[in-house]
Amino acid sequence: MYMENLLNSLFDIEISQASKVKSGTLVARTYASLRDNIISGHLKPNTKLRIEGLREHYKVGAGTLREALGLLVADALVVSQGQRGFRVAPMSAENFYDIAELRILLESKALRSSINNGDDKWEALVISTLYTLSKAEKRLLSGAPEDGDYWLSCNKDFHEALLSRCTSRWTLHFLHILWGQGDRYRRVSFANYPGARDVQGEHDAIKEAAIARDCDKAINLLVEHINAGNEIVCKALENNILQ
Repeated sequence: MYMENLLNSLFDIEISQASKVKSGTLVARTYASLRDNIISGHLKPNTKLRIEGLREHYKVGAGTLREALGLLVADALVVSQGQRGFRVAPMSAENFYDIAELRILLESKALRSSINNGDDKWEALVISTLYTLSKAEKRLLSGAPEDGDYWLSCNKDFHEALLSRCTSRWTLHFLHILWGQGDRYRRVSFANYPGARDVQGEHDAIKEAAIARDCDKAINLLVEHINAGNEIVCKALENNILQ
């Protein structure tokens, strides 16, 4: 399966690969810009990534671009085609189902660890990120579609806060990749089916169970929350919106 191949390739790459590129360097900035453009859909699935065109657009050299693209290959957002260069990774129903299944497995594990290791600062972080997310959702549901990207960013911040006390670096590393993969689908499906469920209510319930240190309840709510989002994406897939 797609995610099995992804995990096999990841185990051949040191977990510190991305950290070798210091934050703020030209490679790191180029990597971040390309990653955002792929996840946002500005660079479409299967698009050929021509080095000369990218050099002109991002104002960097070929060496910098190749390093950034190598990091994106490790993220499974870009596919290396040997002598034929690079392409944006494809999107498909099969890929999404594998991503969703693995996300549930890893995020449930990470949430249990984070709850067990959480402290007052962790609780404050969870509550504050949820407050920011709730304000973003109100703006979005009021009819401001341009706030969609901001909502997704706030949503990621909340989920990262929930898991921030997880002690497994590998788990968080893989989840970072899975979130990026999943966001490619969520951005399109969310734009086509806004307000289809009470996401804020789902987040509130997860938060309450988490800070009450009720691991089993929090995990069950998290799984229900992820599956509810998956249903929206599946609807988009069935209607060929993501194709």
